[in-house]
Amino acid sequence: MSPQADAPSAILRFTAPHAQSRPLHAEFGEPRQILIARQPHDVATVLNSAHLHAKNGRWCVGFVSFEAAAAFDAAYELHPFDNNSSLPLAWFAVYDSAQTLPSHSALKTWQLASWTTALTPATFARQVDHIHEAIANGEVYQINLTSPLQSQFEGDARSFFDALCRAQPQSYAAYLNLGDIQVLSVSPELFFDWRDGSILSRPMKGTAARGRSTEQDQALAQALRDSSKEQAENLMIVDLIRNDISRIALPFSVKVENLFALQAWPTIWQMTSDVQAQTRPGIELADVFAALFPCGSVTGAPKVRAMHWIKQLESAPRGVYCGAIGVLQPGGAATFNVAIRTVTVNGRLAHCGIGSGITADANANDEWQEWQNKQGFLRRCEAPFELLETLRLQEGEFPHWPLHRARLQEAASFFGYPLQHEVLDQCLAGLVRQHPRGVWRVRLCSDAQGGVSATADELPPTLEPVRVQLASRPISEAHSEFVRFKTTRRSHYDVFSPSTAGVFDTLLFNEDGELTEFTRGNVAVLLDGQWVTPNVDCGLLAGVGRAVALRESTVVEGRVHRSDLARAQGLAFINSLRGWLRAELVE
Repeated sequence: MSPQADAPSAILRFTAPHAQSRPLHAEFGEPRQILIARQPHDVATVLNSAHLHAKNGRWCVGFVSFEAAAAFDAAYELHPFDNNSSLPLAWFAVYDSAQTLPSHSALKTWQLASWTTALTPATFARQVDHIHEAIANGEVYQINLTSPLQSQFEGDARSFFDALCRAQPQSYAAYLNLGDIQVLSVSPELFFDWRDGSILSRPMKGTAARGRSTEQDQALAQALRDSSKEQAENLMIVDLIRNDISRIALPFSVKVENLFALQAWPTIWQMTSDVQAQTRPGIELADVFAALFPCGSVTGAPKVRAMHWIKQLESAPRGVYCGAIGVLQPGGAATFNVAIRTVTVNGRLAHCGIGSGITADANANDEWQEWQNKQGFLRRCEAPFELLETLRLQEGEFPHWPLHRARLQEAASFFGYPLQHEVLDQCLAGLVRQHPRGVWRVRLCSDAQGGVSATADELPPTLEPVRVQLASRPISEAHSEFVRFKTTRRSHYDVFSPSTAGVFDTLLFNEDGELTEFTRGNVAVLLDGQWVTPNVDCGLLAGVGRAVALRESTVVEGRVHRSDLARAQGLAFINSLRGWLRAELVE
Protein backbone atom coordinates (compact mmCIF):
# COMPACT_ATOMS: atom_id res chain seq x y z
CA MET A 1 0.00 0.00 0.00
CA SER A 2 1.35 3.43 -0.93
CA PRO A 3 2.15 5.76 1.97
CA GLN A 4 -0.25 8.28 0.38
CA ALA A 5 -3.06 5.79 -0.24
CA ASP A 6 -6.43 7.47 -0.03
CA ALA A 7 -10.00 7.20 -1.25
CA PRO A 8 -10.15 7.36 -5.08
CA SER A 9 -10.37 10.85 -6.53
CA ALA A 10 -9.75 12.60 -9.83
CA ILE A 11 -8.70 15.93 -11.35
CA LEU A 12 -9.18 16.98 -14.97
CA ARG A 13 -7.44 19.80 -16.80
CA PHE A 14 -8.49 19.10 -20.38
CA THR A 15 -7.81 21.73 -22.99
CA ALA A 16 -10.65 22.49 -25.40
CA PRO A 17 -10.67 19.99 -28.30
CA HIS A 18 -12.63 22.37 -30.55
CA ALA A 19 -12.34 26.09 -31.18
CA GLN A 20 -15.99 26.43 -30.18
CA SER A 21 -15.67 24.37 -26.96
CA ARG A 22 -14.29 25.28 -23.56
CA PRO A 23 -11.50 23.74 -21.50
CA LEU A 24 -12.69 21.33 -18.82
CA HIS A 25 -11.13 21.92 -15.39
CA ALA A 26 -12.80 19.95 -12.62
CA GLU A 27 -12.09 18.06 -9.42
CA PHE A 28 -13.91 14.98 -8.16
CA GLY A 29 -14.06 13.67 -4.61
CA GLU A 30 -15.14 10.26 -3.42
CA PRO A 31 -17.01 8.39 -6.18
CA ARG A 32 -20.39 6.74 -5.82
CA GLN A 33 -19.13 3.68 -7.69
CA ILE A 34 -15.97 2.20 -9.24
CA LEU A 35 -16.16 0.21 -12.46
CA ILE A 36 -13.22 -2.18 -12.99
CA ALA A 37 -12.26 -4.67 -15.70
CA ARG A 38 -9.46 -7.13 -14.95
CA GLN A 39 -10.28 -9.55 -17.77
CA PRO A 40 -10.59 -8.66 -21.48
CA HIS A 41 -14.19 -9.88 -21.63
CA ASP A 42 -15.16 -7.29 -18.97
CA VAL A 43 -13.76 -4.23 -20.76
CA ALA A 44 -16.69 -3.56 -23.11
CA THR A 45 -19.13 -3.98 -20.23
CA VAL A 46 -17.26 -1.38 -18.15
CA LEU A 47 -17.12 1.08 -21.06
CA ASN A 48 -20.81 0.81 -21.86
CA SER A 49 -21.75 0.96 -18.19
CA ALA A 50 -19.76 4.16 -17.80
CA HIS A 51 -21.41 5.58 -20.91
CA LEU A 52 -24.85 4.72 -19.55
CA HIS A 53 -24.06 6.47 -16.27
CA ALA A 54 -23.08 9.57 -18.24
CA LYS A 55 -26.26 9.49 -20.33
CA ASN A 56 -28.14 9.39 -17.02
CA GLY A 57 -26.52 12.60 -15.84
CA ARG A 58 -23.37 11.49 -14.05
CA TRP A 59 -19.66 12.06 -14.58
CA CYS A 60 -17.30 9.16 -15.28
CA VAL A 61 -13.53 9.56 -15.23
CA GLY A 62 -11.08 6.74 -15.91
CA PHE A 63 -8.65 4.95 -18.16
CA VAL A 64 -8.23 2.00 -20.50
CA SER A 65 -4.82 0.27 -20.42
CA PHE A 66 -2.96 -0.53 -23.64
CA GLU A 67 -3.35 -4.29 -23.03
CA ALA A 68 -7.13 -3.89 -23.05
CA ALA A 69 -6.76 -4.06 -26.84
CA ALA A 70 -7.18 -7.81 -26.38
CA ALA A 71 -10.85 -7.09 -25.66
CA PHE A 72 -11.44 -5.69 -29.14
CA ASP A 73 -9.45 -7.85 -31.56
CA ALA A 74 -8.04 -11.33 -30.91
CA ALA A 75 -5.44 -10.69 -33.63
CA TYR A 76 -3.61 -8.15 -31.46
CA GLU A 77 -0.50 -9.69 -29.90
CA LEU A 78 0.15 -8.36 -26.40
CA HIS A 79 2.27 -9.10 -23.39
CA PRO A 80 0.38 -11.06 -20.72
CA PHE A 81 -1.28 -8.69 -18.29
CA ASP A 82 -1.13 -9.37 -14.55
CA ASN A 83 -4.78 -9.77 -13.59
CA ASN A 84 -3.84 -9.32 -9.93
CA SER A 85 -2.14 -6.01 -10.58
CA SER A 86 -3.46 -2.92 -8.82
CA LEU A 87 -3.60 -1.37 -12.29
CA PRO A 88 -6.53 -3.03 -14.13
CA LEU A 89 -7.34 -3.17 -17.84
CA ALA A 90 -10.04 -0.54 -17.41
CA TRP A 91 -11.02 1.64 -14.45
CA PHE A 92 -13.76 4.28 -14.19
CA ALA A 93 -15.01 6.24 -11.21
CA VAL A 94 -18.64 7.40 -11.30
CA TYR A 95 -19.48 10.80 -9.75
CA ASP A 96 -22.75 12.60 -9.14
CA SER A 97 -21.17 16.03 -9.60
CA ALA A 98 -17.95 17.88 -10.37
CA GLN A 99 -16.33 20.62 -8.33
CA THR A 100 -14.64 23.68 -9.75
CA LEU A 101 -10.91 23.16 -9.69
CA PRO A 102 -9.11 25.77 -7.56
CA SER A 103 -6.60 27.85 -9.48
CA HIS A 104 -3.77 26.65 -7.24
CA SER A 105 -3.53 23.73 -4.84
CA ALA A 106 -1.67 23.74 -1.56
CA LEU A 107 2.07 23.63 -2.19
CA LYS A 108 3.60 20.35 -1.08
CA THR A 109 6.93 18.83 -1.90
CA TRP A 110 8.06 15.89 -3.97
CA GLN A 111 11.41 14.58 -5.09
CA LEU A 112 12.45 12.38 -7.99
CA ALA A 113 15.73 10.66 -8.61
CA SER A 114 17.10 10.70 -12.14
CA TRP A 115 14.99 8.77 -14.62
CA THR A 116 16.67 5.57 -15.77
CA THR A 117 16.08 3.03 -18.51
CA ALA A 118 17.56 -0.38 -19.23
CA LEU A 119 17.60 0.48 -22.93
CA THR A 120 21.01 1.46 -24.29
CA PRO A 121 21.70 3.34 -27.54
CA ALA A 122 23.24 0.18 -28.98
CA THR A 123 20.18 -1.96 -28.17
CA PHE A 124 17.93 0.78 -29.49
CA ALA A 125 19.90 0.84 -32.77
CA ARG A 126 19.47 -2.94 -33.12
CA GLN A 127 15.72 -2.57 -32.55
CA VAL A 128 15.55 0.08 -35.27
CA ASP A 129 17.43 -2.31 -37.58
CA HIS A 130 14.80 -5.02 -36.90
CA ILE A 131 12.04 -2.55 -37.74
CA HIS A 132 13.79 -1.50 -40.95
CA GLU A 133 14.04 -5.16 -41.92
CA ALA A 134 10.31 -5.66 -41.27
CA ILE A 135 9.54 -2.60 -43.38
CA ALA A 136 11.81 -3.83 -46.18
CA ASN A 137 10.00 -7.17 -46.09
CA GLY A 138 6.67 -5.42 -46.61
CA GLU A 139 5.28 -6.35 -43.18
CA VAL A 140 4.76 -2.81 -41.87
CA TYR A 141 5.09 0.83 -42.86
CA GLN A 142 5.80 2.15 -39.38
CA ILE A 143 6.19 0.83 -35.82
CA ASN A 144 5.84 2.93 -32.71
CA LEU A 145 8.67 1.77 -30.44
CA THR A 146 8.68 2.62 -26.74
CA SER A 147 10.68 1.94 -23.60
CA PRO A 148 9.86 2.32 -19.88
CA LEU A 149 11.61 4.81 -17.61
CA GLN A 150 11.77 4.48 -13.84
CA SER A 151 12.58 6.78 -10.95
CA GLN A 152 12.51 6.77 -7.15
CA PHE A 153 9.71 9.03 -5.91
CA GLU A 154 9.12 10.72 -2.57
CA GLY A 155 6.44 13.16 -1.56
CA ASP A 156 3.05 14.30 -2.77
CA ALA A 157 1.86 12.96 -6.14
CA ARG A 158 -0.81 15.65 -6.48
CA SER A 159 1.78 18.42 -6.28
CA PHE A 160 3.94 16.53 -8.76
CA PHE A 161 0.93 16.48 -11.11
CA ASP A 162 0.60 20.27 -10.76
CA ALA A 163 4.25 20.60 -11.76
CA LEU A 164 3.73 18.31 -14.76
CA CYS A 165 0.83 20.52 -15.86
CA ARG A 166 3.09 23.55 -15.73
CA ALA A 167 5.70 21.66 -17.75
CA GLN A 168 3.14 20.56 -20.37
CA PRO A 169 0.44 23.27 -20.39
CA GLN A 170 -2.70 23.22 -22.53
CA SER A 171 -2.77 19.43 -22.54
CA TYR A 172 -5.38 16.76 -21.84
CA ALA A 173 -4.22 16.43 -18.25
CA ALA A 174 -5.70 14.04 -15.70
CA TYR A 175 -4.83 12.96 -12.18
CA LEU A 176 -6.40 9.69 -11.10
CA ASN A 177 -5.87 8.54 -7.53
CA LEU A 178 -6.87 4.88 -7.42
CA GLY A 179 -6.02 4.71 -3.73
CA ASP A 180 -2.81 2.69 -3.82
CA ILE A 181 -1.58 3.99 -7.18
CA GLN A 182 -1.74 7.39 -8.87
CA VAL A 183 -1.90 8.07 -12.62
CA LEU A 184 -0.60 11.47 -13.72
CA SER A 185 -1.14 12.27 -17.39
CA VAL A 186 -0.32 15.48 -19.24
CA SER A 187 -0.85 14.11 -22.72
CA PRO A 188 -0.88 16.65 -25.54
CA GLU A 189 -2.63 14.20 -27.89
CA LEU A 190 -6.39 13.93 -28.39
CA PHE A 191 -7.47 10.33 -28.96
CA PHE A 192 -11.05 11.30 -29.69
CA ASP A 193 -13.78 13.74 -28.74
CA TRP A 194 -17.24 12.30 -29.40
CA ARG A 195 -20.40 14.30 -28.84
CA ASP A 196 -23.74 14.82 -30.57
CA GLY A 197 -22.90 12.19 -33.16
CA SER A 198 -19.66 13.88 -34.25
CA ILE A 199 -16.21 12.41 -33.60
CA LEU A 200 -12.81 14.08 -33.87
CA SER A 201 -9.40 12.42 -33.58
CA ARG A 202 -6.17 14.44 -33.68
CA PRO A 203 -3.17 12.10 -34.14
CA MET A 204 0.24 13.51 -33.29
CA LYS A 205 3.18 12.37 -35.41
CA GLY A 206 6.27 14.39 -36.27
CA THR A 207 8.57 16.00 -33.71
CA ALA A 208 11.28 18.66 -33.57
CA ALA A 209 13.14 20.28 -30.70
CA ARG A 210 12.40 23.88 -29.74
CA GLY A 211 15.05 26.43 -30.66
CA ARG A 212 17.46 28.28 -28.41
CA SER A 213 16.38 31.62 -29.87
CA THR A 214 13.27 32.94 -31.61
CA GLU A 215 14.97 32.77 -34.99
CA GLN A 216 16.23 29.23 -34.50
CA ASP A 217 12.87 28.14 -33.08
CA GLN A 218 11.02 29.34 -36.16
CA ALA A 219 13.61 27.72 -38.43
CA LEU A 220 13.15 24.36 -36.67
CA ALA A 221 9.38 24.67 -36.95
CA GLN A 222 9.62 25.40 -40.66
CA ALA A 223 11.99 22.46 -41.16
CA LEU A 224 9.47 20.18 -39.46
CA ARG A 225 6.63 21.58 -41.54
CA ASP A 226 8.60 20.98 -44.76
CA SER A 227 10.03 17.57 -43.82
CA SER A 228 8.89 14.87 -46.23
CA LYS A 229 9.88 12.23 -43.64
CA GLU A 230 7.75 13.78 -40.88
CA GLN A 231 4.83 14.38 -43.25
CA ALA A 232 4.97 10.77 -44.43
CA GLU A 233 5.02 9.53 -40.82
CA ASN A 234 2.01 11.70 -40.00
CA LEU A 235 0.11 10.72 -43.14
CA MET A 236 0.54 6.99 -42.47
CA ILE A 237 -1.22 7.35 -39.13
CA VAL A 238 -3.86 9.70 -40.54
CA ASP A 239 -4.75 7.06 -43.15
CA LEU A 240 -4.89 4.37 -40.46
CA ILE A 241 -7.17 6.41 -38.20
CA ARG A 242 -9.34 7.48 -41.12
CA ASN A 243 -9.86 3.81 -41.89
CA ASP A 244 -10.55 3.02 -38.20
CA ILE A 245 -13.13 5.78 -37.87
CA SER A 246 -14.89 4.68 -41.06
CA ARG A 247 -15.92 1.49 -39.21
CA ILE A 248 -18.32 3.53 -37.03
CA ALA A 249 -19.00 6.46 -39.38
CA LEU A 250 -21.86 7.37 -41.67
CA PRO A 251 -20.89 6.76 -45.31
CA PHE A 252 -18.84 9.55 -46.93
CA SER A 253 -18.65 11.55 -43.67
CA VAL A 254 -14.95 10.96 -42.86
CA LYS A 255 -12.86 14.06 -43.52
CA VAL A 256 -9.28 15.16 -42.86
CA GLU A 257 -8.79 18.77 -41.79
CA ASN A 258 -5.73 20.81 -40.75
CA LEU A 259 -3.31 18.34 -42.27
CA PHE A 260 0.26 18.77 -40.94
CA ALA A 261 -0.57 21.51 -38.44
CA LEU A 262 2.13 22.40 -35.91
CA GLN A 263 1.67 22.72 -32.17
CA ALA A 264 4.26 24.38 -29.95
CA TRP A 265 5.05 22.81 -26.58
CA PRO A 266 7.66 24.03 -24.11
CA THR A 267 10.33 21.53 -25.18
CA ILE A 268 9.22 20.29 -28.64
CA TRP A 269 7.24 21.06 -31.77
CA GLN A 270 4.65 18.43 -32.76
CA MET A 271 2.81 17.86 -36.04
CA THR A 272 -0.91 17.02 -35.89
CA SER A 273 -3.81 16.41 -38.26
CA ASP A 274 -7.58 16.25 -37.65
CA VAL A 275 -9.76 13.30 -38.70
CA GLN A 276 -13.51 13.94 -38.30
CA ALA A 277 -16.72 12.03 -39.03
CA GLN A 278 -20.38 11.59 -38.13
CA THR A 279 -21.02 8.34 -36.27
CA ARG A 280 -23.82 5.95 -37.15
CA PRO A 281 -26.93 5.82 -34.94
CA GLY A 282 -26.77 3.25 -32.13
CA ILE A 283 -22.99 3.36 -31.71
CA GLU A 284 -21.92 2.80 -28.10
CA LEU A 285 -18.66 3.75 -26.37
CA ALA A 286 -17.37 0.17 -26.58
CA ASP A 287 -17.95 0.31 -30.35
CA VAL A 288 -15.81 3.44 -30.60
CA PHE A 289 -13.00 1.74 -28.70
CA ALA A 290 -13.35 -1.43 -30.76
CA ALA A 291 -12.86 0.64 -33.91
CA LEU A 292 -10.05 2.94 -32.74
CA PHE A 293 -8.17 1.40 -29.81
CA PRO A 294 -5.23 1.46 -29.41
CA CYS A 295 -4.65 4.71 -31.23
CA GLY A 296 -2.64 4.16 -34.41
CA SER A 297 -0.14 6.85 -33.38
CA VAL A 298 1.15 4.56 -30.61
CA THR A 299 1.11 1.31 -32.61
CA GLY A 300 2.17 1.94 -36.20
CA ALA A 301 0.70 0.68 -39.44
CA PRO A 302 -0.80 -1.67 -40.30
CA LYS A 303 -1.91 -2.00 -36.72
CA VAL A 304 -2.11 -5.78 -36.25
CA ARG A 305 1.37 -6.48 -37.62
CA ALA A 306 2.85 -3.45 -35.87
CA MET A 307 1.56 -4.77 -32.54
CA HIS A 308 3.18 -8.13 -33.30
CA TRP A 309 6.54 -6.38 -33.55
CA ILE A 310 5.87 -4.24 -30.48
CA LYS A 311 5.49 -7.43 -28.45
CA GLN A 312 8.69 -8.83 -29.95
CA LEU A 313 10.79 -5.72 -29.34
CA GLU A 314 9.40 -4.41 -26.04
CA SER A 315 10.01 -6.38 -22.86
CA ALA A 316 6.93 -5.60 -20.74
CA PRO A 317 3.28 -4.46 -20.85
CA ARG A 318 2.78 -0.75 -21.40
CA GLY A 319 -0.09 -0.47 -18.89
CA VAL A 320 -1.86 2.91 -18.88
CA TYR A 321 0.94 4.36 -21.02
CA CYS A 322 -0.27 4.44 -24.65
CA GLY A 323 -3.77 3.53 -23.51
CA ALA A 324 -6.43 6.22 -23.07
CA ILE A 325 -7.53 8.44 -20.18
CA GLY A 326 -10.74 10.38 -20.37
CA VAL A 327 -14.02 11.72 -19.15
CA LEU A 328 -17.68 11.09 -19.91
CA GLN A 329 -19.76 14.16 -19.13
CA PRO A 330 -23.43 14.22 -18.13
CA GLY A 331 -25.34 13.61 -21.34
CA GLY A 332 -22.70 11.28 -22.77
CA ALA A 333 -20.04 13.49 -24.41
CA ALA A 334 -16.72 11.60 -24.28
CA THR A 335 -13.20 13.00 -24.47
CA PHE A 336 -10.12 10.77 -24.22
CA ASN A 337 -6.44 11.45 -24.57
CA VAL A 338 -3.76 9.15 -25.91
CA ALA A 339 -1.96 8.39 -22.66
CA ILE A 340 1.52 9.55 -23.60
CA ARG A 341 3.48 11.90 -21.28
CA THR A 342 1.95 9.80 -18.51
CA VAL A 343 3.47 8.82 -15.16
CA THR A 344 2.25 6.21 -12.70
CA VAL A 345 3.30 6.48 -9.06
CA ASN A 346 3.14 3.25 -7.10
CA GLY A 347 4.44 3.77 -3.59
CA ARG A 348 8.00 5.01 -3.93
CA LEU A 349 8.41 4.12 -7.60
CA ALA A 350 7.45 6.25 -10.58
CA HIS A 351 7.15 4.84 -14.10
CA CYS A 352 6.85 6.60 -17.44
CA GLY A 353 7.17 5.50 -21.06
CA ILE A 354 8.85 7.26 -23.96
CA GLY A 355 8.74 6.40 -27.65
CA SER A 356 8.42 7.41 -31.30
CA GLY A 357 7.33 6.14 -34.69
CA ILE A 358 10.07 4.37 -36.67
CA THR A 359 9.77 4.54 -40.46
CA ALA A 360 12.01 3.38 -43.32
CA ASP A 361 14.08 6.56 -43.35
CA ALA A 362 14.37 6.86 -39.55
CA ASN A 363 17.90 7.22 -38.24
CA ALA A 364 18.64 5.57 -34.88
CA ASN A 365 20.76 8.46 -33.62
CA ASP A 366 18.13 11.05 -34.56
CA GLU A 367 15.34 8.99 -33.01
CA TRP A 368 17.35 8.54 -29.82
CA GLN A 369 17.78 12.32 -29.62
CA GLU A 370 14.03 12.74 -30.20
CA TRP A 371 13.42 10.51 -27.18
CA GLN A 372 15.69 12.77 -25.10
CA ASN A 373 13.76 15.83 -26.29
CA LYS A 374 10.46 14.21 -25.35
CA GLN A 375 11.73 13.65 -21.81
CA GLY A 376 12.10 17.40 -21.32
CA PHE A 377 8.81 17.63 -19.46
CA LEU A 378 10.13 15.11 -16.91
CA ARG A 379 13.44 16.88 -16.38
CA ARG A 380 11.58 20.08 -15.61
CA CYS A 381 9.74 18.28 -12.82
CA GLU A 382 12.55 16.43 -11.05
CA ALA A 383 12.10 18.69 -8.00
CA PRO A 384 10.18 21.86 -7.10
CA PHE A 385 11.92 25.12 -7.95
CA GLU A 386 11.32 28.84 -7.66
CA LEU A 387 12.01 31.65 -10.09
CA LEU A 388 14.99 33.69 -8.94
CA GLU A 389 16.36 37.18 -9.37
CA THR A 390 19.46 38.53 -7.63
CA LEU A 391 19.26 42.31 -7.18
CA ARG A 392 21.52 45.08 -5.97
CA LEU A 393 19.88 47.32 -3.37
CA GLN A 394 21.94 50.50 -3.17
CA GLU A 395 20.97 53.45 -1.02
CA GLY A 396 17.32 52.45 -1.08
CA GLU A 397 17.06 51.81 -4.84
CA PHE A 398 17.15 48.78 -7.14
CA PRO A 399 19.19 49.64 -10.27
CA HIS A 400 17.71 48.25 -13.48
CA TRP A 401 14.61 46.83 -11.72
CA PRO A 402 12.47 47.10 -14.92
CA LEU A 403 14.90 44.74 -16.68
CA HIS A 404 14.78 42.29 -13.78
CA ARG A 405 10.99 42.44 -13.71
CA ALA A 406 10.76 41.78 -17.47
CA ARG A 407 13.10 38.80 -17.19
CA LEU A 408 11.14 37.42 -14.26
CA GLN A 409 7.90 37.80 -16.21
CA GLU A 410 9.37 35.98 -19.20
CA ALA A 411 10.41 33.07 -16.97
CA ALA A 412 7.00 33.00 -15.28
CA SER A 413 5.26 32.83 -18.66
CA PHE A 414 7.56 30.07 -19.88
CA PHE A 415 7.16 27.86 -16.81
CA GLY A 416 3.47 28.64 -16.24
CA TYR A 417 4.06 30.31 -12.86
CA PRO A 418 1.66 33.03 -11.69
CA LEU A 419 3.50 36.29 -11.07
CA GLN A 420 1.84 38.78 -8.74
CA HIS A 421 3.42 42.15 -9.47
CA GLU A 422 1.74 43.93 -6.56
CA VAL A 423 3.10 41.32 -4.16
CA LEU A 424 6.56 41.72 -5.70
CA ASP A 425 6.46 45.49 -5.25
CA GLN A 426 5.24 45.20 -1.65
CA CYS A 427 7.98 42.70 -0.83
CA LEU A 428 10.74 44.87 -2.26
CA ALA A 429 9.33 48.01 -0.64
CA GLY A 430 9.54 46.23 2.71
CA LEU A 431 13.22 45.51 2.14
CA VAL A 432 13.89 49.15 1.25
CA ARG A 433 12.29 50.24 4.54
CA GLN A 434 14.47 47.78 6.43
CA HIS A 435 17.68 48.69 4.56
CA PRO A 436 17.49 52.34 3.46
CA ARG A 437 21.28 52.82 3.46
CA GLY A 438 24.25 50.84 2.20
CA VAL A 439 24.68 48.19 -0.47
CA TRP A 440 22.82 44.88 -0.17
CA ARG A 441 22.54 41.61 -2.09
CA VAL A 442 18.83 40.78 -2.46
CA ARG A 443 17.62 37.30 -3.36
CA LEU A 444 14.06 37.50 -4.74
CA CYS A 445 12.08 34.27 -5.30
CA SER A 446 8.63 33.54 -6.73
CA ASP A 447 7.16 30.07 -6.34
CA ALA A 448 4.72 27.96 -8.32
CA GLN A 449 1.77 29.29 -6.32
CA GLY A 450 2.65 32.96 -6.87
CA GLY A 451 4.18 33.33 -3.41
CA VAL A 452 7.06 35.81 -3.12
CA SER A 453 9.98 35.90 -0.70
CA ALA A 454 13.10 38.05 -0.47
CA THR A 455 16.17 38.25 1.72
CA ALA A 456 18.92 40.86 1.95
CA ASP A 457 22.58 40.42 2.91
CA GLU A 458 25.18 43.16 3.15
CA LEU A 459 27.37 43.25 0.05
CA PRO A 460 31.03 44.14 0.67
CA PRO A 461 33.14 45.66 -2.14
CA THR A 462 34.75 43.20 -4.55
CA LEU A 463 38.50 43.51 -4.99
CA GLU A 464 39.69 43.49 -8.60
CA PRO A 465 40.88 41.70 -10.56
CA VAL A 466 38.87 38.65 -9.56
CA ARG A 467 40.64 35.33 -10.08
CA VAL A 468 38.67 32.87 -12.24
CA GLN A 469 39.27 29.36 -13.53
CA LEU A 470 38.27 27.55 -16.73
CA ALA A 471 35.95 24.56 -16.32
CA SER A 472 37.64 21.17 -16.76
CA ARG A 473 34.82 19.84 -18.94
CA PRO A 474 31.88 21.18 -20.97
CA ILE A 475 28.59 21.97 -19.27
CA SER A 476 26.27 19.35 -20.75
CA GLU A 477 23.15 21.34 -19.83
CA ALA A 478 24.24 24.46 -21.74
CA HIS A 479 20.99 24.55 -23.71
CA SER A 480 18.68 23.61 -20.85
CA GLU A 481 15.76 25.84 -19.93
CA PHE A 482 17.30 25.99 -16.45
CA VAL A 483 20.24 27.79 -18.00
CA ARG A 484 18.15 30.11 -20.19
CA PHE A 485 16.02 31.10 -17.19
CA LYS A 486 17.19 31.86 -13.66
CA THR A 487 15.71 29.55 -11.02
CA THR A 488 16.68 28.00 -7.71
CA ARG A 489 17.56 24.78 -9.56
CA ARG A 490 21.29 25.31 -9.90
CA SER A 491 22.89 21.89 -9.53
CA HIS A 492 24.27 22.16 -13.09
CA TYR A 493 26.18 25.26 -11.94
CA ASP A 494 27.03 24.06 -8.44
CA VAL A 495 29.14 21.16 -9.74
CA PHE A 496 31.48 23.78 -11.26
CA SER A 497 31.82 25.88 -8.10
CA PRO A 498 35.51 26.65 -7.40
CA SER A 499 37.13 24.47 -4.76
CA THR A 500 40.41 26.38 -4.74
CA ALA A 501 40.78 29.18 -2.19
CA GLY A 502 40.82 32.63 -3.73
CA VAL A 503 39.11 31.63 -6.99
CA PHE A 504 36.05 33.80 -7.52
CA ASP A 505 34.16 31.81 -10.19
CA THR A 506 34.41 29.25 -13.00
CA LEU A 507 34.22 30.08 -16.71
CA LEU A 508 32.06 27.56 -18.59
CA PHE A 509 32.05 26.32 -22.18
CA ASN A 510 29.65 24.17 -24.20
CA GLU A 511 30.26 20.87 -25.96
CA ASP A 512 31.41 22.74 -29.09
CA GLY A 513 34.14 24.42 -27.07
CA GLU A 514 32.41 27.82 -27.15
CA LEU A 515 32.53 29.98 -24.02
CA THR A 516 29.11 30.49 -22.44
CA GLU A 517 29.20 32.26 -19.06
CA PHE A 518 30.41 32.12 -15.47
CA THR A 519 28.30 30.22 -12.95
CA ARG A 520 27.18 33.54 -11.39
CA GLY A 521 27.48 36.03 -14.20
CA ASN A 522 28.23 36.64 -17.85
CA VAL A 523 31.62 36.90 -19.48
CA ALA A 524 33.22 39.43 -21.81
CA VAL A 525 36.49 38.81 -23.64
CA LEU A 526 38.64 41.54 -25.23
CA LEU A 527 39.63 40.35 -28.70
CA ASP A 528 41.28 42.56 -31.32
CA GLY A 529 40.34 45.67 -29.36
CA GLN A 530 36.64 44.77 -29.01
CA TRP A 531 34.86 43.38 -25.95
CA VAL A 532 32.80 40.33 -27.01
CA THR A 533 30.18 38.45 -24.97
CA PRO A 534 28.91 35.04 -26.17
CA ASN A 535 25.66 34.77 -28.15
CA VAL A 536 22.62 33.55 -26.24
CA ASP A 537 22.36 30.47 -28.46
CA CYS A 538 25.75 29.29 -27.15
CA GLY A 539 23.81 28.32 -24.02
CA LEU A 540 23.68 30.89 -21.24
CA LEU A 541 21.52 33.07 -19.03
CA ALA A 542 21.09 36.50 -20.60
CA GLY A 543 21.92 38.55 -17.51
CA VAL A 544 20.71 42.06 -16.75
CA GLY A 545 24.29 43.33 -16.45
CA ARG A 546 25.00 41.87 -19.89
CA ALA A 547 21.88 43.55 -21.31
CA VAL A 548 23.02 46.92 -19.96
CA ALA A 549 26.51 46.46 -21.43
CA LEU A 550 25.01 45.59 -24.84
CA ARG A 551 22.64 48.56 -24.68
CA GLU A 552 25.53 50.91 -23.89
CA SER A 553 27.67 49.33 -26.66
CA THR A 554 30.33 48.35 -24.16
CA VAL A 555 30.25 44.84 -25.66
CA VAL A 556 29.06 43.13 -28.81
CA GLU A 557 27.70 39.61 -29.18
CA GLY A 558 29.77 36.93 -30.86
CA ARG A 559 31.18 33.45 -30.58
CA VAL A 560 34.27 32.98 -28.49
CA HIS A 561 36.04 29.64 -28.43
CA ARG A 562 38.01 28.61 -25.38
CA SER A 563 41.10 28.52 -27.59
CA ASP A 564 40.62 32.30 -28.08
CA LEU A 565 41.52 32.86 -24.43
CA ALA A 566 45.20 32.44 -25.31
CA ARG A 567 45.10 35.63 -27.39
CA ALA A 568 42.61 37.59 -25.27
CA GLN A 569 43.70 41.09 -24.27
CA GLY A 570 41.30 41.20 -21.35
CA LEU A 571 38.64 39.27 -19.47
CA ALA A 572 35.65 40.53 -17.49
CA PHE A 573 32.91 39.17 -15.22
CA ILE A 574 29.54 40.94 -15.60
CA ASN A 575 26.35 40.86 -13.58
CA SER A 576 23.85 43.37 -12.26
CA LEU A 577 24.82 42.73 -8.64
CA ARG A 578 28.54 43.53 -8.88
CA GLY A 579 28.70 45.33 -12.21
CA TRP A 580 31.77 45.00 -14.45
CA LEU A 581 34.71 43.26 -12.80
CA ARG A 582 38.16 42.82 -14.35
CA ALA A 583 39.03 39.12 -14.26
CA GLU A 584 42.25 37.14 -14.34
CA LEU A 585 42.31 33.53 -15.55
CA VAL A 586 44.36 31.20 -13.36
CA GLU A 587 45.54 27.68 -14.09
